[in-house]
Amino acid sequence: MQPITVNLLQWYDSHHRILPWRISPRDRLAGVIPNPYPVWLSEIMLQQTTVEAVKPYFRTFVEKWPTVTDLAAANLDDVLRAWAGLGYYSRARNLKKCADIVCGDFGGNFPADVDRLKSLPGIGEYTAAAIASIAFDLPHAVVDGNVERVMTRIYALATPLPAAKPAIRTRMQALTPSSRPGDFAQAMMDLGATICTPKRPTCIICPLNDNCAALRTTDPEFFPVKAPKKERPVRLGAAYVAVSSTDEVYLRSRSEKGLLGGMTEVPTTQWTARLDGSTGMEAAPFPANWKAVGGITHVFTHFELRLKIYTANGVDKQPGPDGWWVKVEKLAHEALPTVMKKAIAAAIPHAFAKTRKVE
Repeated sequence: MQPITVNLLQWYDSHHRILPWRISPRDRLAGVIPNPYPVWLSEIMLQQTTVEAVKPYFRTFVEKWPTVTDLAAANLDDVLRAWAGLGYYSRARNLKKCADIVCGDFGGNFPADVDRLKSLPGIGEYTAAAIASIAFDLPHAVVDGNVERVMTRIYALATPLPAAKPAIRTRMQALTPSSRPGDFAQAMMDLGATICTPKRPTCIICPLNDNCAALRTTDPEFFPVKAPKKERPVRLGAAYVAVSSTDEVYLRSRSEKGLLGGMTEVPTTQWTARLDGSTGMEAAPFPANWKAVGGITHVFTHFELRLKIYTANGVDKQPGPDGWWVKVEKLAHEALPTVMKKAIAAAIPHAFAKTRKVE
């Protein structure tokens, strides 16, 4: 093993994070075999999402669906409800599709092969390498954002991201050991998350400070170098919150295709990541005494959405055969993405207020 690899694994043995989906290095060295299901589930959830945000969702999923077979047998709507609030909802649909294929085509066992893993829905280059390395101890380079930051600092790579990615992967593959590759991958992630942080890295206690070219020659915070960001476009639209005389809100399902596909929404206009939707009262889903109550802003990865919010109270529950009505106090149980919760809260401020437990 290279000195960087040895030093990092020794640090990881004593300083690894304790995570609900992770087997400790002590257990792994004692012969405990990782279960690929929690590895896969956590990696899908962690895409574009922080560890702290993922923890409660992960626990909910493994309580509801302890195995991939249980998840395959689940109803997609239930999976979407459990996912609501975690964002990037195509991940939830792909999660269910992947579980179905693993159970239908692979007998409930994840394939221990990167190429076959990449053939599964929702699993790309990084996720396949992470599952292969962590769950099956195969020596594949695992490169996420934390690893990119660590590697660009160790080698003082001045090429801006994303152009530097091939060089990072090549160097990471060279460091990845044939023994304990999963622990090494997780050690790199932990180092980036806890010590080699984007701002104010604690280089003085870093196990790789003797190996870090950026620390020797310049300021580690200069790395990774990033290409200038493109300005995020702004899209416009409207959302309509209809409330019945019995305090129920009208909801419907979005199309399975496209952004937030299959999720629950209040009626909105036809905005997309590329096009504005109508913003006026004339686009309301059915006649009612609609009133403007302000607006919300929600930032997606590639664009910013600004919705004008309209509400109507005392609405007859007949209109809209394609949707359904839900009591305000039951809204939290629906598969509502964050942007729709914001829209509803703009019209009904108490809609998602937490009930205080009476002792």
